[in-house]
Amino acid sequence: MKKSALRRTLSSTAAAGGTAALMMAGLAGASAHVSADPNKTAANSYALLTFGIPHGCDTFGTTKVAISLPEELTDAQPTVNPNWTVEKVTETLPGPKKLADGTTITKRTSQIVYTAKAPLDPHLRDALVLSVKLPDAAGKTLYFPTLQTCEQGQTDWSEIPKEGQDEHDLKAPAPSVTITPAEAEGDHHAANAVSTEQASSVTDDGSQARSWAGLIAGIAGLGLGGAAFFRGRSAKTAAAKVDAK
Repeated sequence: MKKSALRRTLSSTAAAGGTAALMMAGLAGASAHVSADPNKTAANSYALLTFGIPHGCDTFGTTKVAISLPEELTDAQPTVNPNWTVEKVTETLPGPKKLADGTTITKRTSQIVYTAKAPLDPHLRDALVLSVKLPDAAGKTLYFPTLQTCEQGQTDWSEIPKEGQDEHDLKAPAPSVTITPAEAEGDHHAANAVSTEQASSVTDDGSQARSWAGLIAGIAGLGLGGAAFFRGRSAKTAAAKVDAK
């Protein structure tokens, strides 16, 4: 009986471990592209965009990441990352541009460039965060072409899907954010209660979140299987003591 119980427990443990391994494999696949994960998407809102930086040049470490801003944005405030230095690149506009607040500008920030203090290991990821003011353009998708330079080679994440084309079919899609309708006044106050801390980038379709959920479920199953095995052994030990008496 003990061997039978042990075999059942090991089988359930192996199944749970297999589930966890599959979830980790799915997570790795979901992390293959540079992606932009916004904490807000509402028109006219201030948003934090987290760019997840994966391996982009096979086995070579990443040395620089240049994020280009779409024309709809005039500026972006980069968040300090201790692993990188950062600089803004500006460009002169063809003519003066009047902003919604009434001010006029002749230049805008066109690119944010992060340079690694030490090459980012190709087996690791990092997250670069920009703060931006989203335009009043609900329904519009903003694209952020990103050039990832490595110790050898580079990957240009700049492909933009044509009308009717799925961006997941692209080899090197540009990170993107789709703007949603502006928040109502009540929604605005509720949104202020949400933490603005950003984690590593996930894919726009939420596959990484589902991968984590599956991984947690697999680990939970592993714990339950082990607990059931030890409860069974404890019960049999107690019964043996009663019989001995």
